[in-house]
Amino acid sequence: MKNNNSQSWIIQSKRSATDFKLKQILNYRYLIYCLVHRDITALYKQTILGPLWLLVQPLLTTAVFTLIFGTLSKIPTDGIFRPLFYLSGIIMWNYFAECLNRTSTVFKDNSMLFEKVYFPRLIIPISIALSLLFRFSIQLVLLCTGIFIFHCQGTHFQGNRTIVLLPVITLLMAFQGLGIGVLIAALTAKYRDLTFLLAFAIQLLMYATPVIYPLSAAPVNLKWLILANPMTAVVETFRFSFFGSGSFNWINLLGSAVTTLVLLFAGLLAFHKAEKNFIDTL
Repeated sequence: MKNNNSQSWIIQSKRSATDFKLKQILNYRYLIYCLVHRDITALYKQTILGPLWLLVQPLLTTAVFTLIFGTLSKIPTDGIFRPLFYLSGIIMWNYFAECLNRTSTVFKDNSMLFEKVYFPRLIIPISIALSLLFRFSIQLVLLCTGIFIFHCQGTHFQGNRTIVLLPVITLLMAFQGLGIGVLIAALTAKYRDLTFLLAFAIQLLMYATPVIYPLSAAPVNLKWLILANPMTAVVETFRFSFFGSGSFNWINLLGSAVTTLVLLFAGLLAFHKAEKNFIDTL
C-alpha cells in the first residue's frame, strides 16, 4: 500500500489471496526495464557469435528438422514449404519452452536477491517473459525474411487477414509460458522432484504440439488430446496467418484463450502463496 505523504511503501503481511500487487508492479517498471536490459545484453556476452546465435539456433534446428522429419520421415506440412513450416513452429515453441523453463526456477535462481531486498517477486518472471519477446521478435523478422526470399524465387504464399491476430497470439503464448512457469516455480519451491521432470515433460509436450507436423496429420483418435493443448491453436493460427494453410478455428482459439487465462490465474495464485515462505523451504 502506498503512503499518501511520501513515496515510501508500507509492506503488509496480510492481504487478499488474489492481491497480486499489479499496481505496485507498475511502480517498479524501471526495475523491470533494467532486468530486461540485463537479460538481453548478458545472454550472449563473451560468446564468439554473440547476438547472431538468435539466428543461428533456429536455422540449425530448422535444417535438422527438415532433414529428419521432412526428407527422411516424409511428414506432410499442409503444402507449406518445409523449411518455413519448421521455422515457424520452432520460433513459437522456443519462446514458450524457454519462458516456461526460466520462470519455473525463479525462486531458486534469485533466492539470494530475494533475501536482501524487497520488491514484488512477480517482477522477475515478468521481466523474463518480456526479455524473451526481444528474441522472438528477431526470429520473427528472420521468418519474414525467409518468406520474402522464397517468394522472390517463385514460392507462392497466401497470407490472410488473420495476421492481425499476431499480437493476440503472442500474448497467449507469453501468458501460457508465464502461467505454467510460475505455477511450477511455486510447486518446486516445496517439491524439488518436479525440477528433474520438467525438461522431460517439456520435450514430451512438444510432440503433443503441432511443431513438427500439422494438426491435419495427427491421428484421428489423438486429435482431441492435441487440441486440448492450448499451444496447438496458437501455433496453427500463427502458421495460417502467414501461409494461409493449416487448421484455423475460432472455437479452438477461444478455447485456448480461456485455458490460458485459467493457467495464468492459477499460476499467479500459487506463486503469490509460495512467495510468502519460499525462503524457509529452499
